[in-house]
Amino acid sequence: MTTAVNAITAALAAVITAPGTAAAQPTAQTAEPAPPLWELGIAGLAVSQQAYPGSDQRLGRALVLPYAMYRGRVLRADRETAGLRALRTERFELDLGVAASFGGGSDEIEARQGMRRLGTLLEAGPRLKWRLGADPARSPWRLELPLRGVFDLSDGARHRGLAFEPELVFERSTAGGWRYKTAASAILADRRLAAHFYRVDAAEATATRPAYDARGGLLAWRASLSAGRSLSPDWRVVGFARLDTVHGAANEDSPLVRRQSGSTVGIGLFWTGLRSQAPAWD
Repeated sequence: MTTAVNAITAALAAVITAPGTAAAQPTAQTAEPAPPLWELGIAGLAVSQQAYPGSDQRLGRALVLPYAMYRGRVLRADRETAGLRALRTERFELDLGVAASFGGGSDEIEARQGMRRLGTLLEAGPRLKWRLGADPARSPWRLELPLRGVFDLSDGARHRGLAFEPELVFERSTAGGWRYKTAASAILADRRLAAHFYRVDAAEATATRPAYDARGGLLAWRASLSAGRSLSPDWRVVGFARLDTVHGAANEDSPLVRRQSGSTVGIGLFWTGLRSQAPAWD
């Protein structure tokens, strides 16, 4: 997760949440086999999203794009991150990863007319995963603690601030072939990142949009659900839903906040054209 205002990155993560092959579907008697070391394919996505936490508008996105996954011992580009895994034990895992989110222009978002575009953001930094429960290897619960710097690729990779998103995750595969994931998180941002979304400079102020100086702290609360399954050895389908709310957030009184809560829904179709015969490391 990321601090992504845009839901396309989250929808991509939901697509990749589906098991790697039809043969890898779990049964009540056997554990799920390891997915392939690498996969190449194409993903088609359709998303309807809240423009940003606190917005009263929705944006639609449809994409067809290639994807690649690699599940090595250190180098990882899988359903959870793209980057380097620095440490793995029975209970803890530390990786260094990246994520991305797409923004929207003032021509798409009425509340931001005449303001700077919310650009394409790249996030990079460490994440600690803590598997909870008496038997970590079998527990569906984990706590994720990502801390990431945020950079605006639409503005020369300018640094936009820091984000921290502690997230409680429940993930499980069923005997019927479905894999689902639910999560609840709090998105925290420093003052610089909060200003990127919620500050209104004096030059941008209007009669209905007064100047506002954003504060660091809680950006939004988030709850999400995704589910997916294989239709054949090469085809997978997923669905994704998310609810964001700025109730109690540090900048809920910004004039750019028009609605306390908003939802995002998406669906994806995922085709794997090539995969390795070798299994993933773990």
